[in-house]
Amino acid sequence: MKHILVPIGSTDNASNTLQYAINFAAEFNAQVTVFRAYQVFSKAGTMMNVDEFMAKETQLYLRSIVNSIDQKDVNIKVATARGSVIESINAINDEIGIDLVVVGPRSNSIKEEVFLGNTSGSIVKQTEIPVLVVPEGYQFKPYTTALTAFKSGVLRKEGMLTALQAIKSKFDTKVNLLLVKTPDYKEEDLVLDDALQAMQNNLTTTENVTTFQGVLEHFQSNNPDLLCVFRRKRGFFKKLWQTNTVLKSEFHCSIPLLVLSGRQ
Repeated sequence: MKHILVPIGSTDNASNTLQYAINFAAEFNAQVTVFRAYQVFSKAGTMMNVDEFMAKETQLYLRSIVNSIDQKDVNIKVATARGSVIESINAINDEIGIDLVVVGPRSNSIKEEVFLGNTSGSIVKQTEIPVLVVPEGYQFKPYTTALTAFKSGVLRKEGMLTALQAIKSKFDTKVNLLLVKTPDYKEEDLVLDDALQAMQNNLTTTENVTTFQGVLEHFQSNNPDLLCVFRRKRGFFKKLWQTNTVLKSEFHCSIPLLVLSGRQ
């Protein structure tokens, strides 16, 4: 865990999200890049360089957020980019290799009924990088128990568990696996990948209509302080994430949510 990216939105929770990421990064001696994308909508005949102005204003905003938190001697860099958030994140990833993205659930949304705003939702849904979604106001603490829920034990992509493995190694986190047999399961789905078997402390197999319902059924008995799911085309949020925004009525999480790469 060397490079952590923190996209900063315009909500009051921005400082808390960054502080959480800094505290997390300090445990791994990781570098943190604080990032914000901006859009320029200029009119013909504008006398000033709008792009330059927006870049400068965005830099000042990010540095004000950085200066407002306890930096804990973590190496912090500030990055801005003109254009879309996803394209910018992918460009940064190509340049330095991002191990984890830390976001708040509602980067730019003020609607109380929203769990994941459009920006946070698009990052979780459209990138191939592990994403840690930190609830608003949540304070960092080492993870004792991680509930990892999935509908198939087959991992078709190398490195899918890297972020979770790093967390388990650093904090001695107990990893409880929850294999949810949904109505469309195949026998091969019930066979755990060797990497999953190697890191499990407990395995529970349950039958539910969706993986999310399996999580709801077994959440209290596991009492996790980290929920871990896989990003797959037919995975945990298959129906929820037809759009980037996710409403609290559809799904919400009161603990950090780790979404692992694995778009298979």
